[in-house]
Amino acid sequence: MKAIVNGKIILKDRIVENSALLYSDVVEGIVAADKLPENAEIIDAKGGYVAPGLIDLHIHGYLGKDVCDGEEESIRTISKGLLANGVTGYLPTTMTVDMKVIRKALEVCRALKEESKSWDGSAILGCHAEGPFISEAKKGAQDPKYILKPDAEFVKEYADIIKIITLAPETDSEDFAEIRKMRRDTDVVISMGHTSADYDTAKKSTEVGVRHVTHLFNAMTPLNQRAPGVVTAALNSDVSCELIVDTFHVDKSLYDMIYALKGRKLCFITDCLPAGGLPEGEYTLGGAKIIYRGIVCRLEDGTVAGSILHLNKGVWNVYTNSNIPLHECVNCASLNPATTLGLEKTKGSLEVGKDADIIITDAEFNVEKTIIGGEIKYEA
Repeated sequence: MKAIVNGKIILKDRIVENSALLYSDVVEGIVAADKLPENAEIIDAKGGYVAPGLIDLHIHGYLGKDVCDGEEESIRTISKGLLANGVTGYLPTTMTVDMKVIRKALEVCRALKEESKSWDGSAILGCHAEGPFISEAKKGAQDPKYILKPDAEFVKEYADIIKIITLAPETDSEDFAEIRKMRRDTDVVISMGHTSADYDTAKKSTEVGVRHVTHLFNAMTPLNQRAPGVVTAALNSDVSCELIVDTFHVDKSLYDMIYALKGRKLCFITDCLPAGGLPEGEYTLGGAKIIYRGIVCRLEDGTVAGSILHLNKGVWNVYTNSNIPLHECVNCASLNPATTLGLEKTKGSLEVGKDADIIITDAEFNVEKTIIGGEIKYEA
């Protein structure tokens, strides 16, 4: 039995002080600081926060490695690097590139998934396939020559490893035939993103299978008083929504409003590129040149690409720029993503019996320790 003492314990509905978190490979309970079990191994949080491990639903790379490299070494490097950001589980995310490249990347993640449960890195919880079934008009930093029509057979073939598929619903048939097949035959979470859909099309798609929205506001039709667009459909529907919380992709003035509308359906993501964790400079994404300056990554033509955000920093960005309580900011990067993936019974919060995926941070949410399955995997 291990006990984390002298920390502010972040639960899903409050923050507890003057208590200790007990764990083995699972969370065993919370007791008063003066009621520790005999022979418990003590870990001092030094006045910082004790929180559930974070889950990133959308990340393309880190430390110079790209998920679409299709290499085991790349996935291992990304997974290990993410420990410093408090990420205990994630979805390696592919993008719109040659289908052969996508398949190879998915197969590498499939081969490593079981091993990742116990390695010295963040666990692979599945993959997020961002494309290639997207709208050319809202492609963002993705290559239009690889865009395809939605294909349920492809999703079914990789349904054991793809947990989220991003697609543009308007590129399906009028009755959403492929989306309906994906929903009927798999448990894959269908997400609308990189989409030119109007409000009615987007709203109808949520009634036949779309359950999630990829990086809300970015690469979709906007909220407009006469053309409400995908953004309004997302806010008006019972779908979960990703939000890139780097303060650039979505202005911080919107955080309170989005949370008020989506609540526990809101999932913070990084959409981090291979440039994440590295100095400013020039890098690549899916073979395209990316220029990283400040907190922004762009293609050579100025098109905004993903981010270089660390998920723990994203939590703090929202907390310090909104009225959202810290425990709810943490939920948006832990419990809410776990719920989106159907993993809320074992991950996402510090509840008795759940996996002991735990982070200890300082007073500004910088990660000091990352614990997965009760084992310390990272120390600052």
